[in-house]
Amino acid sequence: MDIGGTLRRLRLSRNLTQEDLADRCELSKGFISQVENNLTSPSIATLTDLIECLGTTLRQFFSEYDQEKIVFKRQDMFEKEDPDLLRGNIVWLVPNAQKNRLEPMLVTLGPGGRTAEFPAHEGEEFGYVLSGRIVLMNGQHPHPVTRGESFCLKPSAPHHILNPGKREARFLWVSTPPSF
Repeated sequence: MDIGGTLRRLRLSRNLTQEDLADRCELSKGFISQVENNLTSPSIATLTDLIECLGTTLRQFFSEYDQEKIVFKRQDMFEKEDPDLLRGNIVWLVPNAQKNRLEPMLVTLGPGGRTAEFPAHEGEEFGYVLSGRIVLMNGQHPHPVTRGESFCLKPSAPHHILNPGKREARFLWVSTPPSF
């Protein structure tokens, strides 16, 4: 649980500044800022005071305010140099996307790079080429896709993506259900 972020959302929902909360809890504004930015962790006693000053209880704080995360920052994303990915890398844009219905990734393929071959599976895949050009191989059928173009397929055959160009290719790739 993101305690700092949850405290910030709760404070803002009460229309309080960090200084207001600090005054109510007899803490410094700097300490409130550090807690909200997860730079320090409050003791249980201090956390209890903060939560009570925000008009709630520990039980409510850890259940009611444990909301689904909607926005993901760069530090939330996971980048992996994949050994099955020739000359490239994958950035998973939503952490723990396996529990969701879709899995968005940002894939970079260097010249001559390619993804692993994926078997046929249920669901759909979507891609949008941000730069360069790629070839989607669906079974034995090549489908060229260039910058600004997209693809959408129901993968009923083994498939992979390759970069036949001399420049790096970057594309957004979304699979549903998650399969990577």
